Amino acid sequence: MSSPDPLRRFTDRVEDYVRYRPNYPAALLQFLGERAGLSQASRLADVGSGTGIFTAQLLELVGEVWAVEPNAAMRAAAEVQLGSRAGFHSVAGTSEATGLPDHAVAAVTCAQAFHWFKPAETRREFQRILVPGGWCALVWNTSKQDGSPFAAGYERIKADFGTDFGAIRHEDIPTARFAAFFGPGGWEKSVFAHAQTFDLPGLKGRLLSSSYASKAGHPRHLPMIAAVEALFARCQEGGLVRMNYDTELLLGRFI
Repeated sequence: MSSPDPLRRFTDRVEDYVRYRPNYPAALLQFLGERAGLSQASRLADVGSGTGIFTAQLLELVGEVWAVEPNAAMRAAAEVQLGSRAGFHSVAGTSEATGLPDHAVAAVTCAQAFHWFKPAETRREFQRILVPGGWCALVWNTSKQDGSPFAAGYERIKADFGTDFGAIRHEDIPTARFAAFFGPGGWEKSVFAHAQTFDLPGLKGRLLSSSYASKAGHPRHLPMIAAVEALFARCQEGGLVRMNYDTELLLGRFI
């Protein structure tokens, strides 16, 4: 993994992550099911599953999901939310060592997670656990830079106050890394529209769910919160702001 302490950096953000992170658009799930031939008869691994946001939606698509997550606090949150759901399996593992049997799943998904992985080791592990011809889906909700004052202001807050925002932007992953991961021509990209609306506490919580947002006690924290409050005051309509996303899906087979 490419960033300092990636296995523990979300431990103290679990509550905000559960409450304020977005889910994923229904159109993406429908496309994934149709393109990869997934159904209730399918088994799937959701790797880097976090608090189970994407896992919960995948359980509507397939019969069984192995949610593989190394962070104990995030994994426990998923177990609270999904432990009673048929087909949900919680696994303490990493992308390089999932703990799953050989050829166990028809597809592997990674939502908001691939930028933390070691690509070469992860490729080998995914090839091991996938059935021959199985699919891999990399998914991100990316804040849309639509030219609106809110989008521009929120991006500026992340850049100005984030502790290591520039070092962990998944938007900066070079295309060559995906080509090396899947193999040349082994993947295709699709983009889906998505959005969230927030009141002021929700907007603060959304920012604080991000690993680069400074926490209470950090010298950047109070100025960051003041900037969020000022941005909300400028941009709110009816007590709400809207955050638009491009939800990106990279779907492929290993070559």
